[in-house]
Amino acid sequence: PEHFHHTIMRDDPFWVRVASDPRLLSVASDFLGTGDIALFSSHYFCKMPGTGMKVLWHQDGSYWPIRPMTVTTMWLATDRSDEDNGCLQVVKGSHRESLSELERDVSVRNVLGSATHKDEDIDPDDIVNLVLEPGDVSLHHPNIIHGSNPNVSTRRRCGLTLRYIPTTAEVVCPEQPVLLLQGEAKEGINNYRSWPPFRDDDFPF
Repeated sequence: PEHFHHTIMRDDPFWVRVASDPRLLSVASDFLGTGDIALFSSHYFCKMPGTGMKVLWHQDGSYWPIRPMTVTTMWLATDRSDEDNGCLQVVKGSHRESLSELERDVSVRNVLGSATHKDEDIDPDDIVNLVLEPGDVSLHHPNIIHGSNPNVSTRRRCGLTLRYIPTTAEVVCPEQPVLLLQGEAKEGINNYRSWPPFRDDDFPF
């Protein structure tokens, strides 16, 4: 239950409507420096009560097949997210660091099975807990070091990540679905999927 992946991107027009909301795209445009915006990835990260696994320290950009690494991630809280239910933790200032190599790590049960940093690499005084209410949005640089603890509470902790790129950024993995959300595509960069059609049994807008 930790995350639900790309079938919603391919098949759910309501979800695409959320991802392309003008309010979100306006914020993404400010950070990306352009109005030509695509979406290359999205997940629901869902930590169920008392069972959610730890997410080890990592930098998202170390996982992604994108060049150049120009990405703005939005984390949209669908539940309250706090220290008790495993809120996101970031290391302040770490977005200025270069990307580190991924290393397999299954020393504890964890969502990703890998990490870019270990606990001993992190100054505890630099860890910031991102406490969010439902509907709050946090924004993240691809280089920022982050992770989260298990959910030890009786409450679910769920959030939707939306990963926006400018259309000048190339997703070099052809299997990765990419959606053009706003503006113009750049010739020879990315193969964009068509938006899913609305069907009679889909959730209404």
